[in-house]
Amino acid sequence: MLSKSYTNLLDLASGNFPVMVREKKRLPRVMTVPVDISELDDDQANSVNSDVPSSIVQDRIIIVANQLPVKAKRRPDNKGWGFSWDDDSLLLQLKDGLPDDMEVLYVGSLRVDVDPSEQDDVSQLLLDKFKCVPAFLPPDILSKYYHGFCKQHLWPLFHYMLPFAANHGGRFDRSLWEAYVAANKIFSQKVIEIINPEDDYVWIHDYHLMVLPTFLRRKFIKLRMGFFLHSPFPSSEIYRTLPVREEILKALLNADLIGFHTFDYARHFLSCCSRILGVEYQSKRGYIGLEYYGRTIGIKIMPVGIHMGQIQSVLKLPDKEWRADELKQQFEGKTVLLGVDDMDIFKGVNLKLLAMEQLLKQHPKWQGRAVLVQIANPARGKGSDLEEIQAEIHASCKRINETFGRPGYKPVVFIDRPVSLSERAAYYTVAECLVVTAVRDGMNLTPYEYIVCREGVSSSGSCSDSTGSRKSMLVVSEFIGCSPSLSGAIRINPWNIEATAEALNEAIAMADPEKQLRHEKHYKYVSLHDVAYWSRSFYQDLERTCKDHFRRRCWGIGFSFGFRVVALDPNFKKLSIDTIVSTYLRSKSRAILLDYDGTVMPQTSMNKRPTQKVISIINTLCADPKNTVFVVSGRGKTLGEWLSPCSKLGIAAEHGYFMRWSADEDWQVCGQSNDFGWIQIAEPVMKLYTEATDGSSIEKKESALVWHHRDADPGFGSSQAKEMLDHLESVLANEPVAVKSGQYIVEVKPQGVSKGVVAEKILSLMAENRRQADFVLCIGDDRSDEDMFEIFGSAIASGIVSPNASVFACTVGQKPSKAKYYLDDTSEVVLMLENLAEASDVPSSASEEEEEEEEEEEDSL
Repeated sequence: MLSKSYTNLLDLASGNFPVMVREKKRLPRVMTVPVDISELDDDQANSVNSDVPSSIVQDRIIIVANQLPVKAKRRPDNKGWGFSWDDDSLLLQLKDGLPDDMEVLYVGSLRVDVDPSEQDDVSQLLLDKFKCVPAFLPPDILSKYYHGFCKQHLWPLFHYMLPFAANHGGRFDRSLWEAYVAANKIFSQKVIEIINPEDDYVWIHDYHLMVLPTFLRRKFIKLRMGFFLHSPFPSSEIYRTLPVREEILKALLNADLIGFHTFDYARHFLSCCSRILGVEYQSKRGYIGLEYYGRTIGIKIMPVGIHMGQIQSVLKLPDKEWRADELKQQFEGKTVLLGVDDMDIFKGVNLKLLAMEQLLKQHPKWQGRAVLVQIANPARGKGSDLEEIQAEIHASCKRINETFGRPGYKPVVFIDRPVSLSERAAYYTVAECLVVTAVRDGMNLTPYEYIVCREGVSSSGSCSDSTGSRKSMLVVSEFIGCSPSLSGAIRINPWNIEATAEALNEAIAMADPEKQLRHEKHYKYVSLHDVAYWSRSFYQDLERTCKDHFRRRCWGIGFSFGFRVVALDPNFKKLSIDTIVSTYLRSKSRAILLDYDGTVMPQTSMNKRPTQKVISIINTLCADPKNTVFVVSGRGKTLGEWLSPCSKLGIAAEHGYFMRWSADEDWQVCGQSNDFGWIQIAEPVMKLYTEATDGSSIEKKESALVWHHRDADPGFGSSQAKEMLDHLESVLANEPVAVKSGQYIVEVKPQGVSKGVVAEKILSLMAENRRQADFVLCIGDDRSDEDMFEIFGSAIASGIVSPNASVFACTVGQKPSKAKYYLDDTSEVVLMLENLAEASDVPSSASEEEEEEEEEEEDSL
């Protein structure tokens, strides 16, 4: 019996799917991968991390999309196929922005069904003549993958339509998800057949292939790979309803660069990564990046453009001129508004018709003069929702024409057939205003095409134009991707029919000089930000993001869609227990500095008191006369009470403001100032943010104030923390304090107090007492511990440790750090300390005392 889920299956990790595909002959390989062919078979799960340089060094890019940029047509004799480039395909046009010497290959499916007996010949033909590699999907997978998961689940959800009822969008179907995964795996096999992982770039396009990065990353962990989403990415409230939300996010994060058309789409994606995966983004020098297991995944925000050369060449065609003249005669004396949309439930065509109807009611002067020409491209999908929309559109057209029409005048001209670019250009030429009322659209390049076509004609190209200047007007929905780029357009909420009608009136009644200024602004933007500009920018960012790929050490870990690559700097490595124990045994004077929360005590633990095991290990380490052991923490003096059984343990509380060398000694104040008047300023500010931020709290220490937001909404808490940081820095500018942010905290503490100062003081006092450390172990997990790690770089030069000292600065978790070593979690820290304790030279009397203390504690329990 098949499992209902692929999310945790070893089968998926090994590439074995319960989808039986007939074995076919492999496509002849274009490039050789420097590994055995057997390593590329389906049953191999190991990543290929080739250290052998490839034989060909020319840069290539493999463009992967659902469909190849070619047109297929059966030959008249029904023997074989004929192919030609699809000049309208974005995948073909983007080549203009890539380097001239870069070879471009395409992987995708065909729009036609090819008989299995012809597939090998077709593959060879497309490879030889078009550098295209077709992925042939079995009919059962194709239907469930494209019409099923893509069109029934992803497409509606990404356009903000939730399946509230079984007959409205449909419930989540696990078999459709399985087909989606299987189809993505077939695409990955085609990429693997031609890839040269050391030299090639891979650029994946759109929501059809969102899990493809995981399949490719598992095979080639250092592959340079980008992904661009051409549809909207929904807000986290919508996206989180998807049952396979984590699997898709984790798969996308296996790419190196993820592109979106607008900041809104990128913001929604980043919010989902934060809320679902706990992955936060950082912005540095204008670039946005996600830190994910040591890798930085770039986020690219760049709206796609049009192919200027193609549009301009169409404008020169005789067919276009002839058709334009014909349309001028047809609409002579009329003001033409134009709509060009796919027949789609999200294009808002009926809302546009209702707005036109309202315009004619509210402004009767346009009756007999204003005409809406609506071109409806054939529908790509199917379903009852689409059929209902089509019926509603036809009914609206009929009603408006019957109500406002007259002999020689139809207020709505509805064109329900495929229209070529040449004919579209003719309509653009005669239209005074283009209207886009989509309720949700990834980009929509129709306004760009319209602007270029209006620039390409003289004043006579517009029926009502008498000024001799080029001009255009746009009324566009605020919910489409191109809207932010068109600052001169009249933006509308298409759901507000009355406001849209007023916008139409404003657009066609606007003075010509104003239309000209808006047109010039738009044309300048569109002509500069064309498709070549977009692809060039994406490729350059992909190069920049991947520049350190082959310098870093990488490991692939995890099963199924939990697979990810851990990337580390060559100098950053895991702390080996055997190595540190060996060094520990050889040393004569040791300094051991430990953070508390997140280091010896898990951050997630509700009970923050140390376990008996931790106390026993610390006591054993303290009992060795060669050791000086300190816990250096941001916690207050209560830490001394919790660790009171460790009588020889040194404690630095509140980042070192209070310090004692053993339980027998009094606390010393190490701060430079005893003036705490600043608390009267800082505390009211913190209270203000606490009241406004549900889940936040204030911790009062003797020397510091800490605002915690771990339990607040992740996005809001982070935003409030940044705002509070600026607020506190402003009001405390003249006070002797430092304002710092950390893991889910904002802290105000006296100046000159840090863990780095504490570490330096401990090591200096050891040197003054002729116990100069030749072994230093320092472990911590957050930003405050970085101050300790930083001082070790100069410790030997300053003479506070032995010239031959072995220094082990270790962070908890694999993340950017000034430490040279890491341990994965607190359990590994405790295990390592336990090994050091076992290797310690503990006097017998100390061992006996410790055993007695343990027995007493057990008796009391």
